Amino acid sequence: MKIKLFNVALGLALTATTLSANAQKKYAEGVVDFTTSMMGQQVNAKSYFRADSNAFAFSNGPANIKILTNAAATSMVILVDVPVANIKKAAVASPDDIEQAMAALPTLTFAPGTETKVINGFNCKKVVATDSKTKKTYDIWITNDIEVPLAGVAKYYQGIGGFPVQYTSFAQGQSTEVTVKAVTEQKVPAGTFGIPSDFEKITMDDLKAMRGGR
Repeated sequence: MKIKLFNVALGLALTATTLSANAQKKYAEGVVDFTTSMMGQQVNAKSYFRADSNAFAFSNGPANIKILTNAAATSMVILVDVPVANIKKAAVASPDDIEQAMAALPTLTFAPGTETKVINGFNCKKVVATDSKTKKTYDIWITNDIEVPLAGVAKYYQGIGGFPVQYTSFAQGQSTEVTVKAVTEQKVPAGTFGIPSDFEKITMDDLKAMRGGR
């Protein structure tokens, strides 16, 4: 089985930060609905969050995939559930796996702009992000309407000055455009951030073999 969307999804789930700047509403726990394009496919995804944990969930064909991370960026687990094939795997990242993934992330600097627009009900302003490694620039739209402790937004947007609503996500040389559709405050179901007992634990190398290598 090949999990084609792994790298791009990983960019959406890596590491945590609390994003805030004069926020009007603070969310402690809930879910963010995203739309994104992964390898030419339109994908709807959800990011369940609380202050210490995040679970980024989406479907890829018959596979249901969930990426679990913690706020300290010291833990990452990828759950793969394929009911039609009776596959339930939990790929647990080693410290070296996490270190390599973090080292591959861009280093961004931010230049606030003056342009504004409303995206899915959020009042947004543009920030131009520049990757110091490649010198490429990206237009990022952020809002100060809300404050969310969101492990689904990567650490490279720390310090951007708000909550990214429309942005570029990066992982292992790949990038994708992401748009937040909605943020809902709710109690996250019990067990959302844990490994189910019926999942077999494997390594990240095992997962790479399942998806046909890199």
